[in-house]
Amino acid sequence: MTSEATADAADGEREPGTPRVGLGVIAREWGRIGCIGFGGPPAHIALLRQLCVQRRGWISASEFEDGIAATNLLPGPASTQLAIFTAWRLRGTPGALVGGVCFIVPGLALILALAALFLAGDPPLWVLGAAAGAGAAVAAVAAQAAGALVPASWKQAGDRGAARARWVGYALAGGAAAALAGPWMVLVLVAAGLLEVGLRTRPAVPRPRGGAAWPVPLALAAPAAGGGLAALAWVAFKVGALSYGGGFVIIPLMQADAVDRYHWMSDGQFLNAVALGQITPGPVVQTVAVVGYAAAGLAGGPLAAAVAFGPSFLLVILGGSRFDRLRSSAAVQGFFAGAGPAVIGAIAGSAIPLALVLQHGWQFGVLAAAAVWLLGLQRGVVSALLGAGALGAIAALAGWPVT
Repeated sequence: MTSEATADAADGEREPGTPRVGLGVIAREWGRIGCIGFGGPPAHIALLRQLCVQRRGWISASEFEDGIAATNLLPGPASTQLAIFTAWRLRGTPGALVGGVCFIVPGLALILALAALFLAGDPPLWVLGAAAGAGAAVAAVAAQAAGALVPASWKQAGDRGAARARWVGYALAGGAAAALAGPWMVLVLVAAGLLEVGLRTRPAVPRPRGGAAWPVPLALAAPAAGGGLAALAWVAFKVGALSYGGGFVIIPLMQADAVDRYHWMSDGQFLNAVALGQITPGPVVQTVAVVGYAAAGLAGGPLAAAVAFGPSFLLVILGGSRFDRLRSSAAVQGFFAGAGPAVIGAIAGSAIPLALVLQHGWQFGVLAAAAVWLLGLQRGVVSALLGAGALGAIAALAGWPVT
């Protein structure tokens, strides 16, 4: 066996006909995207498309779009899974590991450094103000995130009145669950998905063998028992298993555990964690690293991130070659058609408890300004949070209450 063949064998299930790219190149390019990927999934997808399709020609445009579609059907942060998947397509399992880690680590290192600053025992007054200001805008960010998902999901519902009525019902149920049910919101998401599966597959379409396993990661989202690192790992696992259709769906789940159940953080600190997850490069799922830091210090942040991102690596490495079958599965498509609108409703509904925990009158003014900036003027999330943080710092220096 030649050295090239040996290396190819070690690459795992790299797709035939795909150019073999060195691990050093993957580390450099995916690390670069991890450093400049501000703006969430749209920015990540655009940067990956520019690299893999337009600039290097490693992956065809149709294959890249298929990758987007497949990763959006998986539990976990879709843009992170796309980064892992594109690296897997180029260099198999080693590529997936190197590309995924290099994509995640820059934002993770930055968010942990910011967590140490914002969660310090006695931070400067301007830091407290910036945190209170940025946290005040988070509810508007959640509403904007939900709104951005509506057009594509509504289009997928089709033109039939019954399908559109069900879409509205699923969305309303998800919103009510996020506002009222806390960690049990997941049961509503699962029920919406399973109901749609039943309605779509009942006539004559047999359920594929793997279809029944689809909601399993969601069903595992019961509150964790015990405490300490085991509880933190369980919370992080739920984050990794549930953050599909938009990472904000994990916010009410994390809030229930981190604030209400385990008291790792105050409501204000949790809002800060969500804001930090938005202004750093990488997915909002990295918010879990701030929760981990609050729960167990510097060791807790990396542990929570590793557990949360672990399912994404496993899904791509073990199932990447089966993505075509996943996309063609009637059961999977049906489940996502029901759970997807419920997720959108849950993201929108999460804005209610996020707004209700605000403590000071000036914060509601910041929230209103952020809503106008994001929903009225359609401007960016990062600029909204940075601006809100600046207003909060000014409020603190002016003597307004920030704690």
